[in-house]
Amino acid sequence: MTAIVDQVPPDNLGAREIGFAVPERYNASRILFDNLTNGNAERTALIGPAGKHSYRELCAEAARWGHGFRSLGLKRGDRILLFLDDTPAYPAAFFGAVRAGFVPLLINTLTAPDLLQFYLSDASAQVAVADAEFCSRFNTEACKDTPLRTLVVVNGLVGDHAVADARVADEWLRGFGSELDEADTDRNEMAFWMYSSGSTGRPKGIVHLQHDMAYSEQAFARSVLTLTPDDICFSVPKIFFAYGFGNSITFPFSVGAATLLLPGQPKPASIFAAIEQYRPTVFFGLPTLYISLTKAEGADATDFSSLRMAVSAAEVLSAEVFNGWKALTGLEIIEGLGSTEVLHIYLCNRADNKKLGAAGLRVPGYEIMLRDSDGREVADDEEGILWVRGDSATPLYWNRPDKTAETVREQGWIYTGDRFVRDSDGFHFFRGRADDLIKISGQWVYPLEVELCLADHPDVRECAVYAAELPDRRMTLKAVVVMNRSGFDSGEATRRLQDYVKAKLLPYKYPREVKFIDELPKTGTGKIDRQAVMRM
Repeated sequence: MTAIVDQVPPDNLGAREIGFAVPERYNASRILFDNLTNGNAERTALIGPAGKHSYRELCAEAARWGHGFRSLGLKRGDRILLFLDDTPAYPAAFFGAVRAGFVPLLINTLTAPDLLQFYLSDASAQVAVADAEFCSRFNTEACKDTPLRTLVVVNGLVGDHAVADARVADEWLRGFGSELDEADTDRNEMAFWMYSSGSTGRPKGIVHLQHDMAYSEQAFARSVLTLTPDDICFSVPKIFFAYGFGNSITFPFSVGAATLLLPGQPKPASIFAAIEQYRPTVFFGLPTLYISLTKAEGADATDFSSLRMAVSAAEVLSAEVFNGWKALTGLEIIEGLGSTEVLHIYLCNRADNKKLGAAGLRVPGYEIMLRDSDGREVADDEEGILWVRGDSATPLYWNRPDKTAETVREQGWIYTGDRFVRDSDGFHFFRGRADDLIKISGQWVYPLEVELCLADHPDVRECAVYAAELPDRRMTLKAVVVMNRSGFDSGEATRRLQDYVKAKLLPYKYPREVKFIDELPKTGTGKIDRQAVMRM
């Protein structure tokens, strides 16, 4: 399957609003390769521990990857699994695959072998590209009953694995040419996939089309980031994450700017060192990361003067995090909300127009509606489920018609399942998920409302609140909390936090159980791992 009919009407309001248009025959690799002809060929595309690479050098390497993939006998539209850390090999392999007419899968590098086996089977991937340190993940369990036949290894030598044909990228690519014509793809043809986290079932393959990257850049990056070729983007969230992919790949390459790639686990010390050494101008993080950075040793000694903007997404930004980062760097965090299904951010605050606690205003290019449970649009200050439409939205989940029908609705609308309230100024405030309403003592409660309340307490560093079923089948609220200081009395702290919620919200909404830990578990994308929290 190589072509997919775009389910969003070609004259949709969002595309007209931003004047978006790409030719019918379009390949997403132009986002990188157009820099060879628009005067940016010698500008820096990548910097970081792996060195500096110009756009000319990166395009040449991507071309070699494209030739290499074609040499393996793949057919147009075949999938290639990318299991890579953030090094120059990632954009080179990605754009090489897309330019040659293949479909890369961007996979979380924390994926265990059993889930890796699912991805390989679900996508029918015959080829995988992996960092040398991840070779062992391709063991017998991961490869069993999959079509995987070739493993290309980057950034080191081939280690232990269960793949018949393994190649070291440096040696393998050496004989291929440094120029590559783009595949004659349709604008609505598959370009790449990402997978959902799978927190409510097995992961879903989220299909994105050739024009989606260009659309997200024109909609979000031009209206919010306003990048220039002199910018250096530093996204701590990794490339395999949709948020990090836009930050590190789509947006800087679209304007000839540079990207700082930092491999490895993003510890505060390495992030501070990278900021001082490479002097990025635009910084992308998550609330949990900003908390970690503002509390970390060495924060006060770091020179943040190169930064002109800091962006956050994925989770609600609390006043404590906002104020802590501003006190440390002088910058106010720009908060937004997006999804992998829509590829990037569609609600966002602006540097000159923001409200703390809001996901933000509608991003140009995206239509936003709030609807009640009967499908009727709600008015300002009324709660509703958020629906979004824009030309970067996925048309389907791969091989999941049931889940596609739940999420991708008529005329290309995406049902997010997120509850919001919109104020009279157009700012949207997150109120939780549509499916997490629970009854406590006969009263309806949203766990997220309690979590946001606790997060505002001055003694709380971060927290997670969830519903749990008691042995008698009643529901209760539990809170897992990281405090700002040690040496406190847990009983006294519990009572203090419970009283705070009772006073700020309603008495019945307080968490009946409070557990204190040193650090909340996180997913590979830096979000709170709520499944792990609920197992504690």
